[in-house]
Amino acid sequence: MRRRISGATATTAVLGLLIPLAGCGGSGDDAGDATTLHLVAAEYGDGPATSSKPYWEKMAKDFNEAHPGIKLDVKLLPWADIDREVSRMVKADKAPDVALMGSYSDFAAQGKLYPADELLSVTAEANFLQPLADAGSVGNTLYGLPFVASSRLLFYNEALFTKAGIKEPPKTWGDLKADAKVLKDKGVKYPYALPLGPEEAHAEALIWELSNGGGYADSAGNYSLASEQNIATWDWVKREMVAPGLTGPTPPSELNRADAFAAFLRGEVGMVNGYPSLAHEARTKGISVSTTSMPVSDNLGTGVPPPTVGVADWMMAFKQNGKRAEIGTFLEFIYQDKNLSDFADRYHLLPSTVTASRTPAGGGLDKNDTQFLNALRGAQLYPVNDPAWLTVSDTIKRNIGRAVEPTGNPKGVLEDIAQQAAQASKKH
Repeated sequence: MRRRISGATATTAVLGLLIPLAGCGGSGDDAGDATTLHLVAAEYGDGPATSSKPYWEKMAKDFNEAHPGIKLDVKLLPWADIDREVSRMVKADKAPDVALMGSYSDFAAQGKLYPADELLSVTAEANFLQPLADAGSVGNTLYGLPFVASSRLLFYNEALFTKAGIKEPPKTWGDLKADAKVLKDKGVKYPYALPLGPEEAHAEALIWELSNGGGYADSAGNYSLASEQNIATWDWVKREMVAPGLTGPTPPSELNRADAFAAFLRGEVGMVNGYPSLAHEARTKGISVSTTSMPVSDNLGTGVPPPTVGVADWMMAFKQNGKRAEIGTFLEFIYQDKNLSDFADRYHLLPSTVTASRTPAGGGLDKNDTQFLNALRGAQLYPVNDPAWLTVSDTIKRNIGRAVEPTGNPKGVLEDIAQQAAQASKKH
């Protein structure tokens, strides 16, 4: 999940993680070994201290003890490489048995994946949170098994709000602009941090578009990237937020999410859209932080339910090596409440199942994460079940920031994005 919604922060390779984990099985290329399952997983950490390696080493050991006839071999790849590398492996007829990454639908469209009902018990398949199960399905068939997820809420620095005399969080865009102006007048560097840089601009963009009744797709599921609502959204953001300097000194098209979060943790940001791990990091640094729903357009009014964006990462099982039974055994194991929650807790993400989110066996959620879970239940996720989404999301990430540049034309930028999306869809 990028987060991505992806949900991880690592974008650079961590040395030593591009080979199978020691003691977890065979060579990684030995796909013919019927007793070994090969898993390729994204590295969620950003260095040795936060690496996913200890988690998967423990899972491999525990799984082999519970199922002595099956070994688990795990290969970790950085988020920047995993989509390309797994695609290369599939094209070379060396697909892993299982992959954990940010997209699945292209492989499903090629007929490369097992459906969930051939892998999991009815109880296990029904245990996924509904919005995640919907996003992981093509038609009515679940191919992308959600693993961990997050939702987005508006964070605000309580100390900066108090210093500025702001007594309650904004509920409408008008409130947001007024609060940002007060914060700017008090010397806050980034009154509202607007990360439209190429790292994860598609998340921020969707949050804003939903809050004006727009979004990426219409009610029929077709892309509506250049809708009237979306054009009006970026006209307003450019005119009312960026032009008056309410989004800080860095042009939004050059501000990445990681940089916006880092500035928030330095106490330089009044408001920013974020996910659960940011709240934990802020508290660790002694920053008083609260969260609220994204304010809605004044045209919609406060009676409209505030929009929420959700992001998930996906487990998928490849047919190529014919290890359906062994894969099913592994998935039933890894989706046990404790195993799933151990991973989610490590990165302050949300587990993808109902039971892991609420039961003592799954560890439950702390009260600070419960609000994100509640938001996730009604969240809109990216159209990840569209095989063209990887290309479309990349187009949005690279271009949407141009809409709010001083010489930018929101209508022209959105129409250009929509045209590129249409071309990508034709290829699939």
